[in-house]
Amino acid sequence: MSSPFTRLSRSALAGCCAIATASAGLLMAVPATAATAAAAPASARPGAAAATAQYPNLAPTPPMGWNDWSYYQCGETEQNVLANAKALVTSGLAAKGYNTVTIDDCWMAPNRDANGNLVANPTTFPDGMAYVGKQLHAMGLKFGIYEDAGTSTCGGYPGSMGHWTEDADLFASWGVDYVKLDGCNVPDYPGENDEQSYYTAYSAMSSALLKSGRPMVFSISAPAYFQGTSDWDTVIKWSAQLGNLWREGADTALGQESGAAKWDAITYNYGYNVGLADLQSPGRWNDPDFLLAGDSGLTQDEIQSQVALWSMMAAPLISSTDLTKLSAGALAALGNQAVIAVDQDPLGLQGRLVQQGTGYNVLSKPLTGGDRAVALFNSSDSAQTVTTSAATAGFGSGSSFLLKNLETGAVTQTTGTISVDVPPHGTAIFRVSPGGKPATTRKVQPSTAITWQNVSTATMQNTYLVSLTDLGSARVTDAKLSVSAPAGWKVSPVTTRLHQVNPGASASATYRITGPEAVPGTTTTPITATATYRAGAAGPGSVSGQETITSVVPYPTLAGAFNNVGITAESTPAPGNFDGDGDSYSADALATAGVTPGSTVSANGATFTWPDVAAGTADNVAAAGEAITLSGKGSSLAFLGSETGAVSGTVTVTYTDGTTSTGSLGFPNWCCTPPTAYGAQVAITTDHRDTPSGPANFGISYQVFTNTVPLTAGKTVASVTLPDQAAIHIFGLSVEP
Repeated sequence: MSSPFTRLSRSALAGCCAIATASAGLLMAVPATAATAAAAPASARPGAAAATAQYPNLAPTPPMGWNDWSYYQCGETEQNVLANAKALVTSGLAAKGYNTVTIDDCWMAPNRDANGNLVANPTTFPDGMAYVGKQLHAMGLKFGIYEDAGTSTCGGYPGSMGHWTEDADLFASWGVDYVKLDGCNVPDYPGENDEQSYYTAYSAMSSALLKSGRPMVFSISAPAYFQGTSDWDTVIKWSAQLGNLWREGADTALGQESGAAKWDAITYNYGYNVGLADLQSPGRWNDPDFLLAGDSGLTQDEIQSQVALWSMMAAPLISSTDLTKLSAGALAALGNQAVIAVDQDPLGLQGRLVQQGTGYNVLSKPLTGGDRAVALFNSSDSAQTVTTSAATAGFGSGSSFLLKNLETGAVTQTTGTISVDVPPHGTAIFRVSPGGKPATTRKVQPSTAITWQNVSTATMQNTYLVSLTDLGSARVTDAKLSVSAPAGWKVSPVTTRLHQVNPGASASATYRITGPEAVPGTTTTPITATATYRAGAAGPGSVSGQETITSVVPYPTLAGAFNNVGITAESTPAPGNFDGDGDSYSADALATAGVTPGSTVSANGATFTWPDVAAGTADNVAAAGEAITLSGKGSSLAFLGSETGAVSGTVTVTYTDGTTSTGSLGFPNWCCTPPTAYGAQVAITTDHRDTPSGPANFGISYQVFTNTVPLTAGKTVASVTLPDQAAIHIFGLSVEP
């Protein structure tokens, strides 16, 4: 957004000036807290308004469609909204269920008209909202619109508070089919606490929509403002009474943010949503926010993972990217009908986390007819073989199951083990069916899996044991195992004959793999093993699996790792990207504070050199696990930095004797938050920032902080590995006595 404030949940410091970037490590199930406890109805709580009628079930399956916010924010226009709507139709996505187009914040004029009605911005929506609705309906699409339950929207436009009936009736007259009601700027009603005031506001709009005479799906944002509080479950429960779906946690990343920031946001939103299955019921949907599948810096595996995981969680599938520029891979992921069918399954149940281990989760979702969808999610940065069982997925006794890979369409048979090599950030998703007698499965390929194991020794480096396992009831014969690597890499041998593998058994071969000399930074290289074989009457088959070889070479200096433009001159702010939204520190404001390129910054007992580069060039590290060469002895390692979120991460210090130590590093958000989060202290304060259009937000403090991690006494530092958190930005570091 162009304002200094961006939407965050209250627990993530609502009213702060940058999107909170999520922690990729938060993949455990969210504790149910009060999820299993019976909460009193809202109407029974002291001070709460009388409960409104149960909202009708207008979304029997999770809503699907497109919303402009993540990609366009306040830059949406009538033209780009209708262009994306047309793309939904021409791409075939609308026919597959993506049929609702929602216009988010900033669509309206700054003030209501003389009759108290909302008015579309005459510049960006010159033909008005009724016209847009007619155009969408003419395309066979549904019309969604955004408003806020507060006095103003998150972007500062007129809110619905005190105008419930007028706004609901106006939306109905425009042909609106879907209303998203945000929760910025909701004041406390007299005699009510926050939760009661939100209930009062949302119940008022729920009642007004019911009385409008037009069925409109009601999307509630209230729970997102209570994430992490004791009232979170309560708010979700009454949201299920007042509406059809609810945003229950932090916003996802914006379209212009980095791929790393987007993946962090996806995994964070997955992490809080996956534990909320007890609070969902058929026709009432947990909403972990938009799909970012598009040409947006995400890998194909990451795009496919989000669509698969959201479908497993029976989440709304609402894209928020530029659909007019979708890559073939993104279109394939969004339009995968087999995966969409999991999301839209009439049974209407959210999948549950049934198994988790180091860097992976397994989810199981009951489907109509007795099948289950099973997803194996590899959240780690390296490929790994993830293994579960039909029993773990929720099936009873049985010795034969059919697995349909919902990405490839391949059907295989297993005696109960489900195992697959999953690439980094990838998700394998299957439809699992019980039964399958030998007479009917003999022409079905047995399920097989590739497993990698690093067996390097001091005398035999870069050595891997690659195994082929037969998980079905038919023996495989004529098995051959081949390993391929990118140009510049060497594999020895290339191919090994394994001959036959019996059901439940494995056969292995050893490979030596070496690569070219690595350059500074983190380099990841996928190496692929492919096994081919025959399986009786089923004929020829094959299976592949990756190993991820990661090389981390420290940058010679911190400056060598600078990768983000955090400072711009007020005369030329366009290169700025400190927050992923084109905003940056003002070089002019920093100079007023005494900070210029190459200057010494002494603060809180630590001394740093400010980056000696001109404004508008890369001058800070958006930490993503980079290693930096550093030397010195001392009691602590000091950092000069800030962040555009509310996260911390692990710093690893490597000493000259090969030992390591770790510490946690985080900073407050660069503005508008308590300045001592994570134990940090303020080092520099400026009174405004640069936006893409020039200096702005005067009178708001944009700060840089110091923080430290401890060092092992008496040892000499050799290198420092920064946190793997894209939200954390570092301008300097030093070893302190």
